[in-house]
Amino acid sequence: MTENPELVAMFKALADSSRLKIVGLLAQQPYSVEQLAALLNLKPSTVSHHLARLSEVGLVSARAESYCTIYSLDKTALEETTRRIFSREEMSEGAADIDLDVGDCNVLADFTRPDGNLKTIPAHWRSSCGASSKPSSREPANGD
Repeated sequence: MTENPELVAMFKALADSSRLKIVGLLAQQPYSVEQLAALLNLKPSTVSHHLARLSEVGLVSARAESYCTIYSLDKTALEETTRRIFSREEMSEGAADIDLDVGDCNVLADFTRPDGNLKTIPAHWRSSCGASSKPSSREPANGD
């Protein structure tokens, strides 16, 4: 499968409950590391690590304000990135090298002999083709 590095990085960045909470808090308003640490009951160094991961994928931006750094969710970048990576073209490209006919081949192999003759009629075909294993109401059940 063709891997989209941007998509993988985005999911990895969001694959942590603390980072999801940080994104949720920053969606409401900007915060400093210390404020986020207090709200999440985490060490400031841990929050800084999470913010760095979110910044790497463009979800969070930082600005200096007096003696601390204020972080905010870059909503525009989030919307543009998700729109781009979840477009039909990008998602289809990720599955471009998957053989969609392999399932049909497996089904055929299950119901055919090596010489190509049919072993058995698949159950869902029996009921739809009228080849039911139950006797019809016109046929006697005991073969009389």
